[in-house]
Amino acid sequence: MADNMLLSRLDGLDARFEEVSTLITDPAVIADQQRYVRLTKEYHDLGAILAAGKQYSQALRDLEESKTLLASETDEELRAMAREQIELCQEEIPQLEEKIILLLIPEDPDDSKNAILEIRGGTGGDEAALFAGDLFRMYQKYAESRGWQLAISSVSEGASGGFKEIICSVTGSGVYGSLKYESGVHRVQRVPATETQGRVHTSAATVAVLPEAQEFDVEIHEGEIKWDTFRSGGAGGQNVNKVESGVRLRYNWKNPETGQTEEILIECTETRDQPKNKERALSRLRTFIYDREHRKYLDDIASKRRTMVSTGDRSAKIRTYNFPQGRITDHRINYTVYNLAAFMNGDIQECLDRLAVAENTEKLKASEL
Repeated sequence: MADNMLLSRLDGLDARFEEVSTLITDPAVIADQQRYVRLTKEYHDLGAILAAGKQYSQALRDLEESKTLLASETDEELRAMAREQIELCQEEIPQLEEKIILLLIPEDPDDSKNAILEIRGGTGGDEAALFAGDLFRMYQKYAESRGWQLAISSVSEGASGGFKEIICSVTGSGVYGSLKYESGVHRVQRVPATETQGRVHTSAATVAVLPEAQEFDVEIHEGEIKWDTFRSGGAGGQNVNKVESGVRLRYNWKNPETGQTEEILIECTETRDQPKNKERALSRLRTFIYDREHRKYLDDIASKRRTMVSTGDRSAKIRTYNFPQGRITDHRINYTVYNLAAFMNGDIQECLDRLAVAENTEKLKASEL
């Protein structure tokens, strides 16, 4: 039975919870930031599972007691109370079962992190750059609706508007867990502004969403970083062009897969403050190395899933935006809606929720729960 299976899966978690609660107060563990963060996360997750497990066990007991009372009691008032309690328990138990099952599914450890969002115009020339600009505004609106902060770190504008490439950081609660589904090729079908005969063109832009690495995620020898400063380009007369606020870092990194040393070059010109630009360049360096070093792990996870939801595959066509029909189609889950104007204005939560449900369904199948 489902209740026996779930209760058996919860056996032993109390002991682990007590062990972890002791470990996170150990000075040696606190000094090891990577281990401390991992254990703190485990402590929080175990606490949520055990709390739901206690509710579930109590609901099962209440159901059995109410059934026994109903079978043995002759007083109608007490029998009515027993029937009411049975109805409540029968409604609550399936909800608690679903909650516990979802809590038992291993979370992506990166879900709670901030994210680096990269958007690049693909096939389609000027129109692709314009579409990349539209996608950026869509994510900007969505970030605003979630109370997230978005900061541009690098931008290359298109000849007719939009962006050839734009890279920004998004900070807030659960950013990567929501935006990770957006990685891939986004295709647009519409009449470009540059089209004189009214023909519909197909263009594309690529989106990459990376979990922002924290300082203890990767090891960087900051003394080996070579820094250059320069004046930012752009319209003249502004302070950003008069002082050397732009920064460029060069770092030699040994690729663990090939064993070869590669030079990483990163530029940041976003703010007028050189120290802030250095800080953002360092953040991008950590994220780049973290992403490369964890690529094999992500590929292994992706290969085990039956869907392309949240695999981070940046070459897969994930969504089509058809402007003549006002239609959005997400090809991973066969999701189609006709609210393109609202979608492009940041109303993408329903689609992201459906993608999350699809991913959890695959995880449920994999865990045999």
